[in-house]
Amino acid sequence: MNNCSFIGRIGKDAETRFTGAGKPVTSWSLAVDVGYGDKKTTLWLDCTLFGDRGEKVASFITKGGKLGVCGELGAREHNGKTYITLNVREVSLLGGSKRDDQTTPGKSNAPAPQREASYGTNDDDDIPFAPITRRSYL
Repeated sequence: MNNCSFIGRIGKDAETRFTGAGKPVTSWSLAVDVGYGDKKTTLWLDCTLFGDRGEKVASFITKGGKLGVCGELGAREHNGKTYITLNVREVSLLGGSKRDDQTTPGKSNAPAPQREASYGTNDDDDIPFAPITRRSYL
């Protein structure tokens, strides 16, 4: 069984292409830190997600964002170099990109007003982001 899980930073925005049959294929690069201290290195993965899920999630996979992925590890050779590939089965969006930290025109740097905590209520409006998880089993 070849199943690997990684957490890392997105190296480039996701790009969706289509096969000759019209099926979407979404790809991006992921930087994963290996080791610690002076021996810390970065492992680069070429990630690919086939199907409609990749096309739908592509707009959220932006450079600098934190991402968790699970899938099948592989390798390919091109012009004498070996590239590590990951055929992605599951994607977890773990954090915003560094772009989100920068100010955008028309957006204030003032902190958001504090809201009172309401315990015991079921108010869905308080949830800023509800992740959609979808698992596919082979």
